[in-house]
Amino acid sequence: MKPFFAKLLSLAAAGILILAPVADSQSVSGKDVLTPTAYASFDPVARGMDLNVAVVLKIKPGFHVNARKVTAEYLIPTDLRLGVPPGFKLTDVIYPEGTLQTFAFSKNTQLNVYTDSVAIRLPFLVLASAPLGPQHIPMKLRYQACSTEICLPPVTKDVDLTVNVVANRSGVKAANPEVFSKK
Repeated sequence: MKPFFAKLLSLAAAGILILAPVADSQSVSGKDVLTPTAYASFDPVARGMDLNVAVVLKIKPGFHVNARKVTAEYLIPTDLRLGVPPGFKLTDVIYPEGTLQTFAFSKNTQLNVYTDSVAIRLPFLVLASAPLGPQHIPMKLRYQACSTEICLPPVTKDVDLTVNVVANRSGVKAANPEVFSKK
């Protein structure tokens, strides 16, 4: 009777080891896969200036998110929505190009995805009527993260940026050159 239980126990242990990677990848939340951070090109920024904002998406290794331009109707695109504060004019939301890749779950279909780190660009004009002092730019980022095997439920994350508006250009300094020197 002892050899039977010993064999059963060793089979159960082997089964746990085989299933551990599957359970681990399924326990990851889409919120844990991507970290968005917003950066301003100037600090402070003066009335009448152009201001560039970048929302940098850092994606966990082994995962990707669908790009803005999806290659299949059923995919959920990455989408950034924002509240434009009074005195600011947003000219466009510029999404990066994705890369075409094939995954186990997509068979022979290439999917347009973001991996590693990408930046969404937001060019603003700070109007002459912009209120002085700290101005809050609230954003919501919606995306769907996937590994090479599974896709997680879509997630929406808050992304916030506060920029300080001053009356004139004296004291205005370029900020975050590591983000804005890249094209």
